[in-house]
Amino acid sequence: MTAQRGKDLLLKIGDGGSPPDFTSVAGLRARTITLNARTVDATTSDSPEGWRELIAGAGVKSCAVTGAGLFVDAAADETVRQAFFNQTTPDWQLVIPDFGVIEGPFQIAALEYAGRHDGEATYSLSLASAGALTFTAA
Repeated sequence: MTAQRGKDLLLKIGDGGSPPDFTSVAGLRARTITLNARTVDATTSDSPEGWRELIAGAGVKSCAVTGAGLFVDAAADETVRQAFFNQTTPDWQLVIPDFGVIEGPFQIAALEYAGRHDGEATYSLSLASAGALTFTAA
């Protein structure tokens, strides 16, 4: 796999349809996707040579996404803002070039607007997975 451009990583929000139609969240300049799986420790005094033992598949899986950029599209701004204020869990797509697509419900955990008096208005958001996610390889 060759190096990829960061701008090719896309964050898309679904429209609530079945199947959903996805729209890119406008003007993202930075994005981070973090996949986590908590471990469940089953170590006892009988564990071989005192090595930690984990129970396979017993932990909680989660995904966190952060993004920051500019809203350049009023419709995308409204969709994200409405999902935050209603605290809904729309389907999102996280498109990772040459890797695949992660898709499923996310809740907007944080939405921040900022701006300097001599610059553009910016925003940042944080998403927390809110159900089972699927992965489709590229």
